[in-house]
Amino acid sequence: MLRRLRWALLPALVLLASGCRNNVVERAGWPVPASDKGARALGFWQGSMIAALAVGAFVIGLILWSAIRFRRRSPDDLPRQVRYNLPIEVLYTAIPIIIVSILFYFTVIRENDENNLNPKPNLRIGVVGYQWSWRFNYLDDGLSVNGAVGKEPTLVLPVGQVVRFYEDSPDVIHSFRVVPFEFTRDVVPGRTNSFQLKVIRTGTFRGVCAEYCGINHDRMLFWVRVLPVDQYQNWLAKAKAQAQIGNGHSQYTVYDGPRTPSFDSVRNIS
Repeated sequence: MLRRLRWALLPALVLLASGCRNNVVERAGWPVPASDKGARALGFWQGSMIAALAVGAFVIGLILWSAIRFRRRSPDDLPRQVRYNLPIEVLYTAIPIIIVSILFYFTVIRENDENNLNPKPNLRIGVVGYQWSWRFNYLDDGLSVNGAVGKEPTLVLPVGQVVRFYEDSPDVIHSFRVVPFEFTRDVVPGRTNSFQLKVIRTGTFRGVCAEYCGINHDRMLFWVRVLPVDQYQNWLAKAKAQAQIGNGHSQYTVYDGPRTPSFDSVRNIS
């Protein structure tokens, strides 16, 4: 009996141990959001998990109650046979429709939020994904941050500012993902995708290509560094000065492309 109790308590112990740091259970395993889109997506996910747990507990409760309440009490006892029960059939048809409708409604709301674009962002970044690295063009500041295999670029952003991203690729499909942003959008050849978000906390975050794009896909890595606005302005001034010098060892170069990027502007990425 004691051995069975130990095995029964093991899942609860694992669950409690996993929640000892940064409320990971409350976030259902998600990282702490670093963007407004991530915070909204996390809230939607938590609501969906609560709804799923409530439905699961209700269904399991009905199963257990039925098994106990209507169990056979003697070898000769035959439970009352019911051909149908119209109220119950209507109930278990209507309730799932209501649940799905509510989830669909909130899904549409969150999806619209994800695709909503502010007409006046504080910063515009052109993201070029190519085999096998990234280029980040600061469209309003004349600066490019260039990466290469084994030379991971760093995208620097100001905290609390609305940033719009324009994505292009000259070769195959890539996918721009910064893990704590909790937002991903594909970089598609021949199509300029766009999205925007606000970074809500400072720090250094890992960025990856989330779409398999070839032999060196796993090396398409970059960093995102989020700074307070004054520190960001200092960094920007220094980076633009390095780009003007034209040091071949620097990842900074002058950006002289179009202010509104398109696929045609990235065809010649090498």
